[in-house]
Amino acid sequence: MIHAPAQTQTTRDALMTAALAVFEAQGFERATVASICRASGVSNGSFFHAFASKEALGAALFVDALTRYHDALLAALHGGPGAAHGVQALITAHLNWVVTQRPWSRLLFEQARADWLVHIRPQQRQSNEALRHGIHVWRAPLVAAGQLVAMPDLLFFSQLIGPAQMLCRIWLADSEATDPREFAQELVTCAVRALVLVTPTTEGIPS
Repeated sequence: MIHAPAQTQTTRDALMTAALAVFEAQGFERATVASICRASGVSNGSFFHAFASKEALGAALFVDALTRYHDALLAALHGGPGAAHGVQALITAHLNWVVTQRPWSRLLFEQARADWLVHIRPQQRQSNEALRHGIHVWRAPLVAAGQLVAMPDLLFFSQLIGPAQMLCRIWLADSEATDPREFAQELVTCAVRALVLVTPTTEGIPS
């Protein structure tokens, strides 16, 4: 009995690792509990001891993916970069995470509106709010100092990440083979022009 929690957690981790690979290879809809069990080496009975369904496992992975993505964005703001550098850091972090964490990215962005995620919507909103708050803490002093355009947080994030997000979705859908990071400079240039009020002079930041 003492070792049961650790064993259950190990089984859960094995299933989540296998499921991410299976979802990436087969797509969420075509993936089955049986295929996840085969990939993980976990029995069917143990699967249902850890998760009520494939959808419940997918929801757990979705929450994990959302946390990983938000952590990567907030890490880009460590040290409180200036306006242009912060814009650059956030766009770069988004592109790097999507490309280097492709299975997580596909799950996160392709399944974001899935009906089977209804039970984790409160967690999703909480995570989104934590990201919004983190960006606001960095951004608010820069707006007050006249360095960033004043606008609602949601609009700012849409202007900042929206174009990169659209490009990444096309890449994730295999409709475009070019690595999205190759367009980083153009994306940063457009975002800086739209959001930054003070013309940057530091080398490496577009003006």
